[in-house]
Amino acid sequence: MNAVVVRGAGDLQIEKRPIPIPHTGEVLIRVKYAGICGSDLHYYHEGSVGAFAIREPLVVGHEIVGTVERDTRSGADTLPHNTPVAIHPATPGMALPGLEDRPSIWPGSRYLGSAATQPHTQGGMSEFIVVRSDQIRALPAGLPLRRAVLAEPLGVALHALNRGGGVRGKRVLVSGAGPVGLLAAGAAVALGASQVASSDVIPEPLARAAALGVTDTYLIDRNGGNPPKQSFDLVIECSGSPSAVSTAIASAVPGGVVVQVGMLPAGLISVDLSQLISREIDVRGAFRFNDEITEAVTLLASDDDLEQIVTDVFGLDEVVAAFDRAADAKASGKVVIDLSEPSTPTIDKR
Repeated sequence: MNAVVVRGAGDLQIEKRPIPIPHTGEVLIRVKYAGICGSDLHYYHEGSVGAFAIREPLVVGHEIVGTVERDTRSGADTLPHNTPVAIHPATPGMALPGLEDRPSIWPGSRYLGSAATQPHTQGGMSEFIVVRSDQIRALPAGLPLRRAVLAEPLGVALHALNRGGGVRGKRVLVSGAGPVGLLAAGAAVALGASQVASSDVIPEPLARAAALGVTDTYLIDRNGGNPPKQSFDLVIECSGSPSAVSTAIASAVPGGVVVQVGMLPAGLISVDLSQLISREIDVRGAFRFNDEITEAVTLLASDDDLEQIVTDVFGLDEVVAAFDRAADAKASGKVVIDLSEPSTPTIDKR
């Protein structure tokens, strides 16, 4: 089978690997689509994500959907051949007392396509992958795989909204309009926020946000453009920019909540925290997700507007061009690899 492998910074190749064999209780999946995540881009361009450097060839990718090729289980749980599915990419680690319902932060957890562990956890940007049966989420009838490929990043966005206490009836600002920011904004609209706003440093992502139903957009530049201060009950910070954290805090109302989703650089950073005390603002982290991917599948089945976040679909033989496209926020939202299609890429202009 073909697999997309990163060996170091700037070294991305399509390699031939054996088709994996499922053991009892496992399921062999024929992968149709794999989304390119920010972590995949970091591995390709820098050879690392933060402190996690590539030390052996790594199959990247954790945003994957496909169909069941072979289910080794028996009985009523067995999924028929060609059942469409999404994959939960996590293998939980050791449960911590009092945090039994929060596996995303258990120590020792593993994630598809990650160099955080040795040996690395190989990813799903390959024609076939074997997963545990508990990782499978069968898709509802009528949910196309092209839209379902958003289930994993939408799970990240929904986890952030849940960490913020939900959105219904709230004024919500999403800082950063990359794929996760767009999904957070689109989900907030769908889940009944009274107002949803988006901010970014370039206009093209904000146009995508407006197409999702966001009513207010803020282009942040040297001439201003910051969101209004003390105006939002919930701020979801997805950009990972230290300066954006200060802006997020300033944008929250007294007693408001800021959820940090975007990965900040390691080490000391400069952030204005002076208003946390006088306005009693809560700042919370959000890391990956627990089981929000199940909620994501349900939402994707009922809201076809979210599919427009997928702006580009490339065939496997154009994978380098696909990664370059995904790094261009002006040109693209979510970029997806079609593992079953080695032909010239199709570019969705929506």
